Amino acid sequence: MNDRYLRSHRFWSGVVGFGAYGLLLAIDFLTETETRSMGEVFGDAFELALIVASATGVALLSGSVRQVREERRMLMEDLRVARAEGEAWRQRAQVHLAGLGEEIAAQFEAWQLTTAEREVALLMLKGFSHGEVASLRGTTEATIRHQARAVYRKSGMPGRSAFCAYFLEDLLPGLDGGRSAGPIRDRPSAGNGGADREPTASPMQFESTRR
Repeated sequence: MNDRYLRSHRFWSGVVGFGAYGLLLAIDFLTETETRSMGEVFGDAFELALIVASATGVALLSGSVRQVREERRMLMEDLRVARAEGEAWRQRAQVHLAGLGEEIAAQFEAWQLTTAEREVALLMLKGFSHGEVASLRGTTEATIRHQARAVYRKSGMPGRSAFCAYFLEDLLPGLDGGRSAGPIRDRPSAGNGGADREPTASPMQFESTRR
């Protein structure tokens, strides 16, 4: 829309400029009583052309400046709206993240994880590899692998993918109405074979029961 407006503005500015040039030239010839040479005529015509061209250029420049100002105003308005929406999203996310952190801590407590195992579990949830976790905690990778296996055993999860999915599946939209959550949460614990283990509730289910 802005390009179309600019092209139209340039076209009509040119039409007005040439029209003004022709009108001034005609008035000059009609009001001139003295006989002049062709050089004088061309000189006067050139001066008029410069005047009209300058006026047309000023008009075009003024239109371009107005367009730039309008585009800048619209961009600033879009930026303001985007910032407001981003801030609102961050505030909502902080509330949910705080609640999620509490539910994760409660689930770790229910699984009776040690302090070291909780730290390892959190770092794995954040996506760190065993080697990176070992570097962050100042220990060996073998120790981290041993602690990770303890986390999987106490939580009843067969491995890291299932452990992470346990906490993430309620945060992501599902294609089957949440039915895919069952196989992970109902999987029996490796420690007791599932004979006396109840299905483990998700962090979101903990939150709903507290309400």
